Amino acid sequence: MNDWINRKELAGQLSVTTDTLARWATQGIGPPRIRIGRRVLYRRASVEKWLAEMERKSACR
Repeated sequence: MNDWINRKELAGQLSVTTDTLARWATQGIGPPRIRIGRRVLYRRASVEKWLAEMERKSACR
């Protein structure tokens, strides 16, 4: 399970709140995630890919 990170850990790494990640999820704009029971998990590689896409999009503006 080292390839996965929970919402609290990701929020800390991105310097956003867990509420922000939850809002992004409902808006469909955040990194891909899965829900297992009550837990929300993010694959590290998917988060890195999402960040790279956000970086590319901001560079095109």
